[in-house]
Amino acid sequence: MTEKIICAGFGGQGIVTLGRMLAYAGMLEGKNVTCIPKYGAEMRGGTAHCMVIISDALISSPLVNIPDSTIIMNLPSLIKFEDVVKTDGVLFLNTSLAKEKVKRKDIKVIEVVATEIAAKLGNKQIANMVILGAYLKEKKIFSKESAFIALENVLNKPELLPINKQAVKEGMAYVKS
Repeated sequence: MTEKIICAGFGGQGIVTLGRMLAYAGMLEGKNVTCIPKYGAEMRGGTAHCMVIISDALISSPLVNIPDSTIIMNLPSLIKFEDVVKTDGVLFLNTSLAKEKVKRKDIKVIEVVATEIAAKLGNKQIANMVILGAYLKEKKIFSKESAFIALENVLNKPELLPINKQAVKEGMAYVKS
């Protein structure tokens, strides 16, 4: 099993944190992982994306050109990354901020109103954890428990753990089985 992922959105949306969480959770389950962040020049408010690979095999290159999955948090990222998802891949879309429909018919699209769900929980900045929950439910690459341990180790803000864990649960509940 090898899962290649691109996470993309505005700087400040926790894109790199999301990528680090995916890699850390994969590592907890004994997988080989890579995680490479890329920021736009502006940082907060600019574009950011992160390339993650989780694999049972050794990883020869950390670059992701054709992802199995993309996690898209805004419209500019949808425009940039929709075409690179492999045929039969999965695109997770935050439809709160990317209101255009995905044009491709050869990929699976999981639409999540991640920012709206996060706002209802009291913090729009946890939309990345909502969409992580959707990813966990759909892809089943690693367990919710591994995601929570990764969250505890990556976040470094114990006071924010409960709301972030709730966001992951809400994202999982949002995706239909």
